[in-house]
Amino acid sequence: MDIVVLIGRILFSALFLASAVGHLTQSKAMAQYAASKGVPMAQLSVLLSGVLLVVGALSVLLGVWADLGSLLLVAFLVPTAALMHNFWTESDPQARQMEMVQFNKDIALAGAALMLFAFFAHTDDLGLTITGPLFSIS
Repeated sequence: MDIVVLIGRILFSALFLASAVGHLTQSKAMAQYAASKGVPMAQLSVLLSGVLLVVGALSVLLGVWADLGSLLLVAFLVPTAALMHNFWTESDPQARQMEMVQFNKDIALAGAALMLFAFFAHTDDLGLTITGPLFSIS
């Protein structure tokens, strides 16, 4: 079971680490896009969200307070869904559909991250992690 959880953590974290690389290496272009979506302090927001992604994803991947890392990913995903993929403001049907897909993806990933939080904060034997959970749910 430990190996299955580790493989799941690797697969889950890979998406966020790849996104973090984009945030940190292409921050100017991403900030321009974020600004066009109305994100305040776009350049700073892109850089901070990149750091949030790195810390959250590495926490889950390595099993260093993976419960906290899961919550950090939720803290990235929910605002990103609302600010960057606000499909309800699109008038073009194709753009609206694309934004809705991205919104739903982010919300689904946030739900998965919340389940990971509960799993890590509740389970005593996490297996193949560096630390135990920071939080405890009975």
